[in-house]
Amino acid sequence: MSELIEHLKQKHGLWQGNAQHQPIDAHPTGFALLDCKLEGGFPKQGVIELQSVTGIGELRLLLPHLLNSSKERMSVFIQPPGYLCAEMLVEQGFDLDQILLIYPDNPQHALWAAEQCLKSGACSNVLLWQSELEVHQARRLQVASETGRCLHFLFKQPQQHLFSLPVSLSMRLEPHHHGLTVTITKRKGGWPHGSFVLDMRSRWSQLVIAEPQPVVIPFPLRKQG
Repeated sequence: MSELIEHLKQKHGLWQGNAQHQPIDAHPTGFALLDCKLEGGFPKQGVIELQSVTGIGELRLLLPHLLNSSKERMSVFIQPPGYLCAEMLVEQGFDLDQILLIYPDNPQHALWAAEQCLKSGACSNVLLWQSELEVHQARRLQVASETGRCLHFLFKQPQQHLFSLPVSLSMRLEPHHHGLTVTITKRKGGWPHGSFVLDMRSRWSQLVIAEPQPVVIPFPLRKQG
């Protein structure tokens, strides 16, 4: 039995949690509820997998963290599904000299660019949009992240995988009329969590759906005879 378990662990067929609480050196996410669920925030380095369809506010989830961690080193965006709005970034407080956009010719070049940026030491965050990733590629990105002390965000479309990737954190994002529904599916050194709603109304009230106002129909007062 022990040999079977070890074989499944090597093939990433099992996820092993840690029953003992360990203090985590983390980056605050900018969202109190998410910090609570992650016991401090995003890890200082490693690969964070974000499974999400495009255009539901997935980038807004990272903006507070990116702003706080891009003062001295760059944040790199590799093959995002469109062009980032410079005016939006400036309005949010970003220094555009600390932002780098890369649009490679193919997925292989994108992975190469991500690895080079991660281990360069010049970047605080590397964001990569990549539809497919093999286990050995995820391991290379994890090692590069640790080498350059850089956090790597990997955006992927929601998919059903038999084996999980060797990442530090994996979250599934879904749209919600108040912001995002977040499900923590894997967390290194801790347990996954069920789904919860991340309310973004206080930050981006114009980008969420307002609560419908109740319809009140006044009835005429009955006259006293």
